[in-house]
Amino acid sequence: MDMQRLQKDLSEYNIESLEPFNKGWSGDVKYIAKDHFGKRYLLRLSPIEEKERVLTHVEFLLKSHEHDVPTHKLVGHDECLDNRYYYLILEWIEGEDAEQRISSFSKDQQYELGVQSGETLRKIHAFDINIQSDAPWPDRYNRNIDRKIKMYEECELKYEKGYLLLDNLNRYRELLQDVDNVPLHGDFHIGNMLIDENNQLHIIDFNRHNHGDPWQEFNRITWCVKASHEFASGRINGYFDNQVPENFWKLLLLYISTNTLSSLPWAVPFGDEEIRTMRNGYEELLNAYDGFEKIVPDWYMKEVD
Repeated sequence: MDMQRLQKDLSEYNIESLEPFNKGWSGDVKYIAKDHFGKRYLLRLSPIEEKERVLTHVEFLLKSHEHDVPTHKLVGHDECLDNRYYYLILEWIEGEDAEQRISSFSKDQQYELGVQSGETLRKIHAFDINIQSDAPWPDRYNRNIDRKIKMYEECELKYEKGYLLLDNLNRYRELLQDVDNVPLHGDFHIGNMLIDENNQLHIIDFNRHNHGDPWQEFNRITWCVKASHEFASGRINGYFDNQVPENFWKLLLLYISTNTLSSLPWAVPFGDEEIRTMRNGYEELLNAYDGFEKIVPDWYMKEVD
C-alpha cells in the first residue's frame, strides 16, 4: 500500500497518520486515521470492483442517521490510489466492544441493552433502500441451504448427531415461502456492537448488507447467547415488542441450523481450535433445544427475573 499516495488522496481531511486496524473478519483494509488536531477516524479501503457494494454501505449509513440508528457518522467517500480502491472515512466511535463490556452490567441492564438492539434492528429493516436481486428470497436461501448441505456432506469431519441439523432444514425450509423482503444489516450480533461511556449501544459493520427475510438477521444470535442470555432475550423481545410469533422460532431454527451445518467445514482450514469451537457450539445448541425436541431454546426469557 502506497501510504504517501493514500495520505495525498485524503488531503482534504488533513490526515497526518494512518495506523493499521485489523479487528473483524472483513476483507476491507482498515486504518485508524488521525488528523492534525488529533481527531480519530476509521478508514476503510475496498477494491474498486466492490464500489457498488460500498456505495450501498454509504446509503445504509445515511439512512441510519435519518432513522436515529447509532452508528459511525459518514465523513467522506471516493476513489483513491489511482482508482484501484474506494474508501470510506467514518467518525471514530469512542466505546468498548459490547461483547466484552456486557458482563459488567446487571442482568436488568443487559436485558435493556438487548431490547435496545432489537428496537434498533427494527429501524434498520424500515430503511427505504432498493437493493437489486436476481431472485426472490426463498429461491436465494434455498440455494444457500443446498450449498451448505453439500459443504457438510463433502467435509471429512461430521458432528455427532449432525443428522438432526439436516432434519431441521428439511422440516422448516417450506416456511421460506411467506417472508418479507427488507434491507438487512447482514451480520447483526453483539460482536458488531459498541457501548460508549453513556451506555449507548452503537451498531457497526454494515459492509455485509443484504436484503431478504428480516428474521434471518437472528441467525447469529448464538453469539449474543454466549455473551448474555438476558441480552439475547431482550434483543428478540425488543424487536417484536414482546409479541414473538410462533413461526419466528421455527425459522430461527432453520437459520441457525444452516449456519451451524456449514461452520464445521468452514473451520477445517483454520485448525483444531476452530474445529473444537464449532463442535462445542453444536453441543450448546443441542442442549439449548433439548436435542431439537422443542423450538424455543432454554436461554430465552420473556422477562428478567
